[in-house]
Amino acid sequence: MLTTGILVLLVICIILACTFEFVNGFHDTANAVATVIYTNTLKPNIAVIWSGLINFVGVLTGGIGVAMGIVNLLPVETLTDANVSHGMAMVFALLLSAILWNLGTWYLGIPASSSHTLIGSILGIGLAFYFINGKDAVNWGKAQDIGLSLLVSPMVGFALAIIIMFIFKRLVKNELIYKEPTPGIPPPMWIRIILSITCTLVSFFHGQNDGQKGVGLVMLILIGLAPGYFAIKSSQDLTDTYKQMDHVTELIYRIDTTKLAEKEKHDISKAKTRSAELLALIGTRSDVSEIDSTKRFDIRKNILLISKTAEKVGFGENSSLSIKEKDDLKATIKKAKEVTDYAPKWVIILISVSLGLGTMVGWKRIVKTIGEKIGKQHMSYAQGASAEIVASATIGMASAWSLPVSTTHVLSSGVAGAMVAKKGLKNLQPKTIKTIFLAWVLTLPATMLMSGGLFLLFRWLF
Repeated sequence: MLTTGILVLLVICIILACTFEFVNGFHDTANAVATVIYTNTLKPNIAVIWSGLINFVGVLTGGIGVAMGIVNLLPVETLTDANVSHGMAMVFALLLSAILWNLGTWYLGIPASSSHTLIGSILGIGLAFYFINGKDAVNWGKAQDIGLSLLVSPMVGFALAIIIMFIFKRLVKNELIYKEPTPGIPPPMWIRIILSITCTLVSFFHGQNDGQKGVGLVMLILIGLAPGYFAIKSSQDLTDTYKQMDHVTELIYRIDTTKLAEKEKHDISKAKTRSAELLALIGTRSDVSEIDSTKRFDIRKNILLISKTAEKVGFGENSSLSIKEKDDLKATIKKAKEVTDYAPKWVIILISVSLGLGTMVGWKRIVKTIGEKIGKQHMSYAQGASAEIVASATIGMASAWSLPVSTTHVLSSGVAGAMVAKKGLKNLQPKTIKTIFLAWVLTLPATMLMSGGLFLLFRWLF
């Protein structure tokens, strides 16, 4: 049972996580509404409220693929070892560094990435943990995938916006859509429809992608501070989990160890030992409530470590498994991890509300930067439509592939690409581009240093 102190701490941390998502909302609102506001498509208040509602829907319908990518980037089971004080240090360092950086860049009107902020904070804690214990606490394979998506997506946004502007010029000969909007005069109806749809799509996919990051953050908190209650899914039928992990174990035993490198042999041996412990722990129990709360963390830890080894060695170049067996292993692990890769419905709703409400306030600073300071001219209808089409498509695909991307950088680069398509690089404001680029480059190392330093401080204090 949770003590009063831990319960209070848990509530405080969840409030801080909601604060991060709230800040994320008004920090990233500009990504959806800047174009419709600066092209007179929608009035500011209507655009912001609509964007907030659609962000809310996006989080609710987004699943948890991106959320689990965040959780698995920093394996809590290697950081906390069920030690609540270690979990406290992790959570406070992560939340404070992410919130402080987001608020600072928002105050300065810099379109910095909440994704970079959160991921940098997570990596900083992992590296600080390595400094303390000499144990690798970062899933570098997942970090590489996420890093690549964050790096490539702005470049894709920039290039695609240029291409779409070129297509516009080829297909649409109405010069009105390439000119600066007349203040207070809405664009032609067909442009209004396109911009309204793309605003809606960017808001929706932002909710699906960035909202899931908030869900992942809350799950890190719950698992780190109350592992006995949230380490595994309480509604899971453990009979199914037992069968799935038993089958994974069977496939592990089929691997010919004579063909493996020494480290692989050692890892497989540990996986077999963990499998025996896990299956004995679950036994004939079908309901999670039948497992002692102190043992549920062990179930989570064993499932994740066994799965990691099975995938690494089973799909490695020295693996003796057939293609059919590898496919079987991958599918079985995915089903087995349903007990660890989950988020309670109340967490998703809480983040939905936080992001939706945040979207409705504090948006003017970043909107002004995107709408007025990236290009040397006022945004035209065609430029706004191009940037929004690119942003919605890129973020939507990333969400489908369970990859976190920076909505801010995709949209900003799309606006920049649309400006370049008209008059070349000379159409960009160098000062703003330099500021955005520096934020893009510095956010990761800055938040890594901040969260790592806070983690070391809190570990010493706690």
